[in-house]
Amino acid sequence: MTSERCALLLRAVNVSGRNRVPMAELRTLLSERTALTGVSTFIASGNIICDDPGDIDSARSEVRALIAAAFGVDTPVIARTHAELVAALEENPFPDAAADKLLHVMFLEGPAAPGAIEALEQRLLPGERISLVGDVLWIDYAEAGVHSSKLTKAVLDKALGVAGTARNLRTVRTLAELTA
Repeated sequence: MTSERCALLLRAVNVSGRNRVPMAELRTLLSERTALTGVSTFIASGNIICDDPGDIDSARSEVRALIAAAFGVDTPVIARTHAELVAALEENPFPDAAADKLLHVMFLEGPAAPGAIEALEQRLLPGERISLVGDVLWIDYAEAGVHSSKLTKAVLDKALGVAGTARNLRTVRTLAELTA
């Protein structure tokens, strides 16, 4: 095990009253029922910070199973180390985005399906931009914002063919700081 910390990102929890996972209770359960150490959370939307668990895939599976058992919520758990978060920030294809809250970083569980970007480009509204950098999809929602976009969860899931979870640029910067 190294001294590097990582972020375990839960998909779509505590959004609009659905998929409720109380972060304080989750922190306690993770500390009591898993081998994770240095556990903390950041904001209520499912960001877990912990020490490098060594076997990241095993940790993701264990956290997913714990959340399903304790809260009845089955959600993908996507992990990124501090180095991976920093690398994603350094590879930002849209440094000229209008606002940090409108630029989202979607971390994918694995490679996107062939043709995913082409399929998503057909759905873009004027001013929106997307770019796939490795297993990170960057979405610049422009001035219209996330809620008016045609890039809904269902559209993204279908085109990408793999689970992902998005955070705005400000949150990703904070996660990088918290995992340092």
